[in-house]
Amino acid sequence: MGTVLSLSPGSRKASLYDDGSGSLAHYTSVSKSSGQKPEKTLKRHSMFIPALTWKRLVASTKKKTSRKGTANSNYQKDVAHLNHENVKKSLSCANLSSYDSQPLAPLNSKQISSIKKVSSTTGGGGSPKRVIVQASTGELLKCLGEFLCRRCYRLKHLSPTDPILWLRSVDRSLLLQGWQDQAFVTPANVVFVYLLCRDVIDGDSVATEHDLQATLLTCLYLSYSYMGNEISYPLKPFLVEAGKDAFWDRCLCIIDAMSAKMLRINADPHYFTQVFADLKNEGNRDEFSRVLDR
Repeated sequence: MGTVLSLSPGSRKASLYDDGSGSLAHYTSVSKSSGQKPEKTLKRHSMFIPALTWKRLVASTKKKTSRKGTANSNYQKDVAHLNHENVKKSLSCANLSSYDSQPLAPLNSKQISSIKKVSSTTGGGGSPKRVIVQASTGELLKCLGEFLCRRCYRLKHLSPTDPILWLRSVDRSLLLQGWQDQAFVTPANVVFVYLLCRDVIDGDSVATEHDLQATLLTCLYLSYSYMGNEISYPLKPFLVEAGKDAFWDRCLCIIDAMSAKMLRINADPHYFTQVFADLKNEGNRDEFSRVLDR
């Protein structure tokens, strides 16, 4: 008959925990002497290993958590203490002690007036007022016609609609000939034309409507060249005289005199808004003042 080996649960547990390395060599030797397979013995006693590992893992996790919690609480206390000290310093007058011996000088009348002027332009705040000017293309063309009629006071029979027809005719001609895909005469471009006409057209030197038309279309050509979407435009729609030399001479004179303002009106939105408002105000004058100007 074979040998029978009896193991109590207490002895099993003690032998397992006696070995610090957690080895199962003892159970393997016993199982060999009893004729049992090692796999079954390992399966019977493997229940102690996960339990032991889980206990160690829980214990280590609790220690780390407690350490982190202690560190976080200490950090929050330090931050709260520093904030409290900073608030106390900012509310105290210790930082202003160096200025106690240097009283501020009273403002004179010139400084007060300059401050009032700045506050009135900024509206009492830190940013300037936004000026919004709106007008349609037709309204701006009408204002431009009124301006040209007042400026060219020697042209007694000039109507405000005449300059409008000259501009519209060139724009329509370029559209029909395929030089552009959309109309050029828009509010922004009308403002640009007005910028040039305001400084270029001299009422004393304009003696005929033909002279005015030639100068106006020269300004329009430079506006197309500077503001238009196309690379180049034909010269013929802008010519009202036989030779081209006078046209090119006017172009060079206008470029020499207006180059800085042409660059500024595209770079500075406030300047564009100012010129826009000036053009719109040209149409606010009544018919009686226009007749007196002539």
